Amino acid sequence: MKAILHTLLLAGGLVAAGTASAATYQLCSTSGCRTGGSAIAWTSYAKTKYPIILTHGIMGFSSVGPVEYFYGIAPDLTANGGNVFDAQVSSLDSSYVRGEQLRSQVQQILAITGAPKVNIIGHSQGAMDSRYVAGVIPTKIASVTSVGGVNAGTPVADAVMKAAGIPVIGSTVAAASAAVVNAVFKLIDVASGHEYDQNTMAALNQLTTASAATFNAQFSAGLPTTACGQGVQKASNGVSYFSWGGTSPLTNVLDPLDYLFTPSSFAIPGASDGMVPQCSQHLGTVLRDNYAQNHGDEVNQVLGLVNVFAASPVTIYRDHANRLKNLGL
Repeated sequence: MKAILHTLLLAGGLVAAGTASAATYQLCSTSGCRTGGSAIAWTSYAKTKYPIILTHGIMGFSSVGPVEYFYGIAPDLTANGGNVFDAQVSSLDSSYVRGEQLRSQVQQILAITGAPKVNIIGHSQGAMDSRYVAGVIPTKIASVTSVGGVNAGTPVADAVMKAAGIPVIGSTVAAASAAVVNAVFKLIDVASGHEYDQNTMAALNQLTTASAATFNAQFSAGLPTTACGQGVQKASNGVSYFSWGGTSPLTNVLDPLDYLFTPSSFAIPGASDGMVPQCSQHLGTVLRDNYAQNHGDEVNQVLGLVNVFAASPVTIYRDHANRLKNLGL
């Protein structure tokens, strides 16, 4: 009996090994794409019809050394059959500039894969960048998913820009601070694979509620028609829109980002992820807007130090890829 059982287990292992395949995910910039990592694809659970592009938010990057912005998410999607590309745009600039950088990468990825369309998942300002691209080349975009997206702006940016506008003191401090931040993130972008120019003030201004309103007038597809409602899943431009986000600024005392998002949440009336109001996160089909996550947790940062009692961010992305797959996207 033991011999028979051993034979069956061995045969099962061989079958599983035969169906598995080595796969890679790519790190991209406007200069091109390169292999970011590899995984053994054991299942087709996340194998969408069209490639998935992950795009970061403000002060973001694709990967610096072993640290990925979407920490552990690209390897997991790849291990579940996904064809994944991690985009790198300027860490700090407007969504018009970043959107053009992303559009360029979408065109590259379409050429690399031969696919007619892509699915874009954007975090924070990356959601606005993704909406820009969908507005410019809608026939090339199958879906846009906003994760903690600043779709209606944030009072945090309003407060910062208001302080920067204080005569003499505010403008002087803002200019000096912006110069330092620009220099730091230029180095981060170089470490991530491409040297982009940085514009801190343009990035912050983009995320104000006033600038978001102007942007939304130009790129309205998928937006709710009411302040905290849902948009249509498939907009008139043919692109499907989805969103999710969190409402828990403090989730893990070991995570240093919690000590940024907890105080910043006091600038936001009502529920938020510490950076973006709950209702501002809405776009298209709102899958959920109250995960026990803060703005960093939504991309599994820092290094997976998230709420251990809540749904895993990695699982949420994997399940969404399966949703897109089942919708034929």
